[in-house]
Amino acid sequence: MYLCPMYSSELVKGTLKTIVLRLLTEHKEMYGYEITQRVKELTGGKIQITEGALYPSLHALEKDGLLTTETMNIGKRVRKYYSLSKEGKNKAAEKITELSDFLNTMRFLLDLKPAQG
Repeated sequence: MYLCPMYSSELVKGTLKTIVLRLLTEHKEMYGYEITQRVKELTGGKIQITEGALYPSLHALEKDGLLTTETMNIGKRVRKYYSLSKEGKNKAAEKITELSDFLNTMRFLLDLKPAQG
């Protein structure tokens, strides 16, 4: 489930793997909760990803060979850290370019002007 106060779950679902790959290009490794909190922080709370939505995507990326994992004991907790594999680094760049191009195409298709900041 995605909690998206501003966006439909369909929009977020279609971009979740790209979001994860992008975050992991910036950070050597991250654990699941850390990813959800970083997305929430970066979007000003506009996108809030639940663990129930995130972990299937992480597992799929791992199964596809794009992520590697390392389990660490932190106090009494076991924390699973995710990082990009070599193939994941290449795929991240590809997915980010693809999404950027798609967004530009949608701006053109919908005749949207760039946001003024």
